[in-house]
Amino acid sequence: MPGFEIIGKEEKRAVNKVFSEGGVLFAHGFEALRKNFHIRQFEKIFCKRFNCRHSLAVSSGTASIKIALKAMGVKPGDEVITQAFNFIATVEAIVDVGAIPIIANVDDSLNMSVEDTEKLITSKTKVILPVHMLGVPAEMNSLMQLAKNKKIKVLEDNCESVGAKYNGKFLGTIGHAGALSFDFGKVITTGEGGMIITNDYKIDKYCREYHDHGHENNPKLPRGKDTRKIYGFNYRMTELQGAIGKVQLNKLNFIIKENKKRYNALLKGLNNKFLLRKIPKGSNIIYDTLILIVKNKNLRNKIVNHLKSKGFGTKNLPDAIEWHCSAYWNHILSKKQVSRSKKTKEKLETAIAIPVWLKKSLNDYLQLGKSLKNI
Repeated sequence: MPGFEIIGKEEKRAVNKVFSEGGVLFAHGFEALRKNFHIRQFEKIFCKRFNCRHSLAVSSGTASIKIALKAMGVKPGDEVITQAFNFIATVEAIVDVGAIPIIANVDDSLNMSVEDTEKLITSKTKVILPVHMLGVPAEMNSLMQLAKNKKIKVLEDNCESVGAKYNGKFLGTIGHAGALSFDFGKVITTGEGGMIITNDYKIDKYCREYHDHGHENNPKLPRGKDTRKIYGFNYRMTELQGAIGKVQLNKLNFIIKENKKRYNALLKGLNNKFLLRKIPKGSNIIYDTLILIVKNKNLRNKIVNHLKSKGFGTKNLPDAIEWHCSAYWNHILSKKQVSRSKKTKEKLETAIAIPVWLKKSLNDYLQLGKSLKNI
């Protein structure tokens, strides 16, 4: 269930409050005209909620990946290993910093295969970038041990699984940094927007400066006289987004709780009829998507058509596979990396991702499961 389904009077009040307090929409300065810094408040409560030392709100999830890669020292010619099942933004961010995307295949969890990743590490590998797809963690213990052994940093792309945990830790806080998204289809939303979370002061410092044209925001100086050591770009979030983000974050537990009810109702209806995506041991998922593995093409097509006819649809698989599998990206990847992705493509072509919607009741999901079982 994405956060847009429960946007309501609380978000409207938060936006109106920004205007009643002076209407300052910019994250910095204008102290005489405003009563609050909503983005900074959003970051503070995000740190408390996710038990991390630093969080930085930015303009998008894509920006959060790019900024974090730069903060980790990724430079042109470096290699970054990511997975074949992701959203194209992950690869775009790698390319945009001048690095070379190296594609690992996925395992039965549909997340990064640790075994395949290990084979791809070279002297040029700078970062391993697992993507926690559709609410489920990658095998982070093994990935972190591999990275430690090879002295490589790990950036978690957690744009699609905000609120999920692995062995008691929130995704995004296990690696050296985490990149999150709040676009309109994500579990919580600010329309657009993202967050970089980390426990590393140096990573946070670089990110904070880079996303704001290099501003150090020196407290001893006015912004117009501010000090700078690096160049940057503009990847700032707006105060309206920060205000909405605070409200949506307060709804996250409710969203996951309601997701779980519908997810379990669907499972009950299916009654073990289908093979499911593997969930790694120690995972606390966000229950926003249930993935069936259906190898028979005719049956798979019947299920997809049935989901459409009942108003549920599918989520990424198969409806948007071309934007979520690197086997299709010959416009951005080398032939070698596209070819390597075909193994994942074959695996994803057997998958059907059923979205969990708040607008559908528990009984809707129970009856859907029963009807799918009888196809």
